[in-house]
Amino acid sequence: MDAPQFVGLQNYSTILFDHNSSFYSQFRNGLKNTIYFVIFSVPVTIIVPLLFATALSAKPKLNRLFQSIFYMPSLFAISAVMIIWQFLLSVSYGPLNNYFKISLNLLDNQPWAWISIVLVTTWWMIGGNMVIYLAALNGVPQSLFEAASLDGAGTITKFFKITLPSIKYQILFTTVMTTIAQFNVYGQPLMLTGGGPKDSTRVLLMYIQQNAFGKGMSIAGISSAMAVLLGLVITIVSIFQFVILRDRD
Repeated sequence: MDAPQFVGLQNYSTILFDHNSSFYSQFRNGLKNTIYFVIFSVPVTIIVPLLFATALSAKPKLNRLFQSIFYMPSLFAISAVMIIWQFLLSVSYGPLNNYFKISLNLLDNQPWAWISIVLVTTWWMIGGNMVIYLAALNGVPQSLFEAASLDGAGTITKFFKITLPSIKYQILFTTVMTTIAQFNVYGQPLMLTGGGPKDSTRVLLMYIQQNAFGKGMSIAGISSAMAVLLGLVITIVSIFQFVILRDRD
């Protein structure tokens, strides 16, 4: 590595304002794709575990069994998970094409590439959030639900009037932490789609890694500036979530 040279804010200026620079295009495309992933994946990885946790809390006998089943994928490294799903979704030797005779090239076409990445991520992360919700729901007095039933409240009413208010802090925690994790998405698009098709799933961390450790000369300054800007975006979004979701009582 060469000796560092102080350039002030030049790297940030290049990334944010130099329309003729490839780094400007990289940052815009990478951030756009990362935000797409966050927008589509965060609600799914919050709502789906919440619904499963709510259903399981009403069935104590099935609670431990399904906790283990849903939590198991999160014990595997993301690389191992992606290898499994590469096989399952493969056009050449995946079960969808070979056993079910369904010819779908999911990973090389949009919107299926993004749908596949979001679904695989949800499968991998569902257990962690579900366990948090279940632990919180187990502490909610059943007398509240019984009293609501006597008053004629249905399942949906009890969900919005009792379940959600009782675990609002856990929902805030999982929403913020899941959002931070999804902004740092890297392994899923790298291994499933390689950033394709046509760079439509190439997220910002892939550009950061490419510039810092890719082939040829390392552009550490540009890569570091992109990372700092990503960190700033995560911080702003996290603060916004706290302001919106915090307790206002």
